[in-house]
Amino acid sequence: MRIRITHETIYRYSEPVKSAIQLLRLTPRGHAGQAVLAWAIDTDCNARLIRREDWDGNIAHSLFVAGPVEQISLRVEGEIEVTDTSGVIRGGVERFPEIFYLRETPLTTADAPIRDFAMAAAGSLVSPLDQAHTLMEAIHGRLRFDMEATHAATTASNSFTAGHGVCQDFTHVFLTAARHLRIPARYVSGYLHKPGEAVQDAGHAWAEAAIPGLGWVSFDAANNVSTTENYVRLATGLDYLDAAPVRGSYYGVSREALDVRLRIESARQAQA
Repeated sequence: MRIRITHETIYRYSEPVKSAIQLLRLTPRGHAGQAVLAWAIDTDCNARLIRREDWDGNIAHSLFVAGPVEQISLRVEGEIEVTDTSGVIRGGVERFPEIFYLRETPLTTADAPIRDFAMAAAGSLVSPLDQAHTLMEAIHGRLRFDMEATHAATTASNSFTAGHGVCQDFTHVFLTAARHLRIPARYVSGYLHKPGEAVQDAGHAWAEAAIPGLGWVSFDAANNVSTTENYVRLATGLDYLDAAPVRGSYYGVSREALDVRLRIESARQAQA
């Protein structure tokens, strides 16, 4: 499937700021199931945009704007050819051995309730693939999807205790539980094409787990599925902070307001 994405992020400041800097992980890489046909990042201000790769192998851009700045508008537009690989990811850039992704982070530290949950759900299973699928299903049943819970830096422990969250929270809980079962797992940021819902509020997030004999396999606990041809993969990392599409800061006394406009549709729909 060919998927066309238009993603605009607008930052507005109540008072002009002296400068602003953003780290953008908004450019996908190709792999065996994903070919980047066209992709561009543009901004409405006089900004320095420097392309590089981060330590996870993600394509990243550093964007610096000298003030006074009242507004920054980022526009990403592109087209991706995606093939259904039953969630198996091959041909991607791998900078670390799988064992690296057993590391805990402040957002994915396993407390007693998550450890007990992981063991009760999948601890008795032998196959890591069966364990990962069972964990995904159990988390999907345990947490309620809640668009009001939009704080991206919520810990897995807090989300699990609250019993609800957004895709980032489902993913953090999956990572925490999988690592407790000694399954290497990593965070993935990206986009999800929803037929009939071209206009969306935000991007998406899911997990990948290292499965012997298969390699990296995708698990979307928020939707209880492995990824399909509707998923576009942007960046990976140990948690949200490693793979966030946009992170940044500004220098000045001001209040920041954020507006996101996202359109995801098949290329055939876009041409209709």
